[in-house]
Amino acid sequence: MKKWMNYLPYALVIIILASLIVFSNDSRTENFDYSTFVREAENMEFQQSSISVGTTVIDVQGTYEDEKGTAHSFTVSVPKTDENIQWLTDTLGEGRIAVTDPNRENQFMNIIVSLLPVLLMVGVFFIFFSKMNAGGNNKAFDFAKSRAKIQSNVKVRFKDVAGCDEEKEEVREIIDYLKNPKQFTDMGARIPKGLLMVGPPGTGKTLLAKAVAGEADVPFFSISGSDFVEMFVGTGASRVRDMFKKAQQAAPCIVFIDEIDAVGRQRGAGMGGGNDEREQTLNQLLVEMDGMGENKGIVIIAATNRPDVLDPALLRSGRFDRQITVSLPDKKGREAILRVHARNKKLAKDISLASLAQRTPGFSGADLENVLNEGAILAVRDHRKQITMDDLDEAIDRVMMGPAKKSKKYNDDDKRLVAYHEAGHAVIGIKLKDADMVQKVTIIPRGDAGGYNLMTPREEKYFHRKREYMAQITGLLGGRVAEELVFGEISAGAVNDIEKITKIAKAMVRVFGMSSLGPIQYADPQGNVFLGRDYNNGNNYSAGVAAEIDKEVRKIVDECYEDCKRILSENRDLLDLIANSLFEEETLTKEQINNLVEYGTLTSPQEEAQRQAKEEAQAAEGNTVEEAQEENDPPQEEPKEPDVSDEEMEEALKELTKK
Repeated sequence: MKKWMNYLPYALVIIILASLIVFSNDSRTENFDYSTFVREAENMEFQQSSISVGTTVIDVQGTYEDEKGTAHSFTVSVPKTDENIQWLTDTLGEGRIAVTDPNRENQFMNIIVSLLPVLLMVGVFFIFFSKMNAGGNNKAFDFAKSRAKIQSNVKVRFKDVAGCDEEKEEVREIIDYLKNPKQFTDMGARIPKGLLMVGPPGTGKTLLAKAVAGEADVPFFSISGSDFVEMFVGTGASRVRDMFKKAQQAAPCIVFIDEIDAVGRQRGAGMGGGNDEREQTLNQLLVEMDGMGENKGIVIIAATNRPDVLDPALLRSGRFDRQITVSLPDKKGREAILRVHARNKKLAKDISLASLAQRTPGFSGADLENVLNEGAILAVRDHRKQITMDDLDEAIDRVMMGPAKKSKKYNDDDKRLVAYHEAGHAVIGIKLKDADMVQKVTIIPRGDAGGYNLMTPREEKYFHRKREYMAQITGLLGGRVAEELVFGEISAGAVNDIEKITKIAKAMVRVFGMSSLGPIQYADPQGNVFLGRDYNNGNNYSAGVAAEIDKEVRKIVDECYEDCKRILSENRDLLDLIANSLFEEETLTKEQINNLVEYGTLTSPQEEAQRQAKEEAQAAEGNTVEEAQEENDPPQEEPKEPDVSDEEMEEALKELTKK
């Protein structure tokens, strides 16, 4: 029935068009009254006509030609009298009149035709209003329904999730429980109702939740925390109830709530009272998780990167009582992630994913996938069949700093200033033991930066020591100190470096306790104000301590500044060499920088020897080709000149002239 209802509007449109055609044809017919027809009938040339004799009138239909010979249709009703019947017979022509019986006509069809416009209008309005009412009722009933998307056949598996081996081990028992819950109930064990995945954005929290559903082969309900909250009171709570109801019907299953901090923030921390819609939604979520029976086959997995703002009631035992931290991958994890995302990529044979992982510390799984994707796009743009290492180098720069602004040109003074600035960073990275290693230096503008210095840690560590933070500050000061040392003035190009320096120095004093103030924390490690909870809280230290903090921050920066100035002064020749090479080449790789340090040239003696040997081999090959051509084509002998003296030639010319 619903299928035919879908075609009803099209049928009505066809009927309306047909009716318009009929009515348009009827509009060309002239309807005469009796007196006019009697007056003008004598001047008409009638064609074929028909009369229908009724009880009181005679209906006449036919055609006539006017003075110009144009045919017209006409209708007229004539009173029924013997005289009129005879007059019509004489006027219309006895042989061209067809007499019809009105009793045999389809009266029903006449009624339908006369009522057709009214029926069409009624039908149109009925469909219009019925759809309006149906849409309104559906929205009214569906508004409080859950917005969770259901996937019954998840294709993601653990092999598609790399770089988080420990996290996968944590959730394996959830998979075993969903596959065979009886072994847990027999032991009297209670599987956690909720798992909270915490970690930076892009580390694979959602992908890991999908992999759990895929490995367990259970339905996967996915919803965002913001999908619960609406401006209408009670909507979020109703959606929570509906979501748990659907989950119980589909058990065993996994319910995944992404960005749960949108609905799970601490209650009473808002500025608008304690009965707002978000808090009512959170209350309903807490009640539903309590009302969900143990070992019912439903596992709630939530993800957030702000666990510090979640309500404590949400994290207590019996709700989200297991917390899994999904951290940024280490070098080994990054290499595994790159291998997963490189499955469908056409990589060149000389590409080393291990080297690529070494150069991307701090990258999340999403960043690494973006690097390979950008490399593929660059290869397509340059019409190459494979992704080269140059494409991936450019992709890393794009992900970190944005595309290169090759159209932006420096004048020579600015270019030399940027070259020395970046060379200062590079020299500190080379000569300072605990500083980061230099991987690449360029003076091609990217984003808001005039130059770019890619530096990676020498070794990835979980804990950082004070000397490592000091070395990091010293490396950031390298560009500014190099400008001052070479040009005797400073520019605004170090604004980003200064921002990072200040952040690190303040953290050392206020958070890490790495100063003479001792192991006391003078700031919130999160560094974010939670409106309603922290807004009215002032600093937890006095004005005198604030002055001491400023002195300690200044002391750390000044010490690093003097150390940086000493290193650059002692290695001025290396600074000039790298800066001049940057000025000419604009981009230096790690290998080229190492060659500058070791040999003073961009290429090593071994590479230079290989280049010369290659050139000599090519030259020898060219000589061999020329000799082969000479053997195939022997040299032609030059024509010998005749042995005739000049006097004999003159006499011969005279004789020819006489003849």
